[in-house]
Amino acid sequence: MTGPGHGSAAATNGTLLFVGVDTRGSSIMRLFPRWVELLRLDAAVEGVDLPLGAEPADYRAVVERVVRDHGIAGAVVTSHKTGVYRHGGGLLDELDRYARLCREVSCISKRGGRVRGHATDPIAAGLAMRDLLSGRPQDPPDQVLCLGAGGAGTAIAVRLLTSDPAPSLIVADSDPARLEALGAVHDELPRAATRPATSAALELRPVVGVEDADALLAEMPPGSLVVNATGLGKDLPGSPLSDRARFPERATVWDLNYRGDLGFLRQARRQAAERGLLLHDGWRYFLHGWSEVVAEVYGLDLTPPSFDRLADAAEPLRRPTPATG
Repeated sequence: MTGPGHGSAAATNGTLLFVGVDTRGSSIMRLFPRWVELLRLDAAVEGVDLPLGAEPADYRAVVERVVRDHGIAGAVVTSHKTGVYRHGGGLLDELDRYARLCREVSCISKRGGRVRGHATDPIAAGLAMRDLLSGRPQDPPDQVLCLGAGGAGTAIAVRLLTSDPAPSLIVADSDPARLEALGAVHDELPRAATRPATSAALELRPVVGVEDADALLAEMPPGSLVVNATGLGKDLPGSPLSDRARFPERATVWDLNYRGDLGFLRQARRQAAERGLLLHDGWRYFLHGWSEVVAEVYGLDLTPPSFDRLADAAEPLRRPTPATG
């Protein structure tokens, strides 16, 4: 479970920086010591809180600290992936394929004196979607609506659009720059993906308010996958939808959040019985995301049985959500 698996000279100790918005509220602060014991590491996690839309200098300062401090094994980046890429990516010695493609950094590791930036979210998103879609007759679903085109939304889009067969995907966001960036990522997919995404259908839709998002939801056919990748419900309260929104019948509803007010999931819960909805929170995505980073930073082979043991250790910390109630 703990053998080197991501390159030579892997770190077996050192601090993992956790760059987020409100890191003290994350379950990882209580979970990480359990994982350290299971994985037999000499390691600790330290939270670094930055506000959404932090100054470029703040992002550079965090990356510089990782680069210069030999006591830091690496970093995990949650809500600031694109900011770290834009303003701190040039300080890293190399960026992996997904980091260059998605224009984000969710993990920083060190190997052989070089500091590397990774985008592990497409991998974590694929693993989480495999878990939540395992009971559906169609995997992946034919139609997907992803609300949010930031780092998480981009990762999900990349994973879906490089699947075979690829679904028809609508991604909506209130920020035109995010949609434009995702469009550029999509244009590069046939060259960057291991499997050509020639069948991938992506539609980018700008939304101004909840009414626009409600209208997009109304267009989705029965059995669709509907994803909240906006951060609303965790980093900020609320939902990208109004309380008047109607989910498609037999839809799979996935909120990437697992803590916060979870307004999106509460809206879906009220319709779940009537419309036959399957609800999922972001807990498994959280576990896959963190375990992929820990494996990369500390050079571990993360086999499915190894992940299952980490997930079992995390289960007592899981909070009830509208998806589990």
